[in-house]
Amino acid sequence: MQVRADQLAQQLGRSGLKPLYTIQGDEPLLAQEAADAVRVAARAAGFSERQVFTVSGAHFDWSSVLGAAQSMGLFADRKLIEIRIPTGKPGKEGSAALQAYCETLSEDVLTIVHLPKLDWQAQKGAWVTALERAGVMVRVEPVERHALPAWIAQRLASQGQRVAAGEPGQQALAFFADRVEGNLLAAHQELQKLALLHPAGELSFEQIESAVLDVARFDVFQLGAAVLAGQASRALRMLDGLKAEGEAAVLVHWTLAEDIRALKRARDAMTVGGKPLPMALREARVWGDKERAFEALLPGVDDAMLAALVEAASTCDGLVKGLRHPGWPDDPWDGLRRLMLMTLDLAVAARAGGRRGARAASGPSLALQPEAFK
Repeated sequence: MQVRADQLAQQLGRSGLKPLYTIQGDEPLLAQEAADAVRVAARAAGFSERQVFTVSGAHFDWSSVLGAAQSMGLFADRKLIEIRIPTGKPGKEGSAALQAYCETLSEDVLTIVHLPKLDWQAQKGAWVTALERAGVMVRVEPVERHALPAWIAQRLASQGQRVAAGEPGQQALAFFADRVEGNLLAAHQELQKLALLHPAGELSFEQIESAVLDVARFDVFQLGAAVLAGQASRALRMLDGLKAEGEAAVLVHWTLAEDIRALKRARDAMTVGGKPLPMALREARVWGDKERAFEALLPGVDDAMLAALVEAASTCDGLVKGLRHPGWPDDPWDGLRRLMLMTLDLAVAARAGGRRGARAASGPSLALQPEAFK
């Protein structure tokens, strides 16, 4: 069976312990908390002995894992076994061993398998199916930016604190979320700091502002999602954060340019090839969350503006590789900023149904002119 990490406590309370728990996901804080919840329940149920195996390399000895599950301790204590597979790839021998392991589960042995987030191909593997059938598959999902204020509010409530009601409180939570986005471990530490600094009760914006450090961490692919959504201030903050973290300008450009090229392919399939939107998206190889963003943009995209954006992406490609271009900033990050703002301009215009298309087609907005970077 599958449950989300936030449903695990309910499952443990309602159904009791299962013989096997697989914790899958890339969010360290939530994965750790899920494992801790299982460990607490295991200790309460008498699983006092613990063994941990970390699968490292192709020559891991799987027989030791199988043997540990079949042998009891000196005093016949119930045993907790943890199997960590950091790569998420146990290999051919490991796959067979895990399937065999699931067939020999005992009520005196409780197992936790730790996995990173698996791609769609790995999720179809026989060993993953065996793990899911034998116990509980706990999915650890990241907390997206739109859900982060509510997550923070819930954590504050658990330690007896809260923000003000109404708009002031929402502003405080939004400020907090901006400071910790993409870094839940640091967010947890900042929450604990507030618990140490201030008593239970209502926290003011000033108290949060003075205590919470800027520990946000950004993913280059999240930047693309923010741009397609037309979130200008967030995208600009993320670009500055990626630069400060030492991210490669080439990778940032590739992310932006890939979205621009995909928009052009899908738009051409619609206007030139006469394809319906779903078929155009398939031909442009657009899937998942990005598909929904494209569905909102493509009907209102101005073709002249999109063509200018493709040309700008080509120019910016040279900038990040050390080439200069007349009319563009010399610094590659300033060039990326301009390309991103042009893409944001297109996204906002498209979402407005093309009402700004005529103005945008004649050139980038005033904020995108070279003077903006002097």
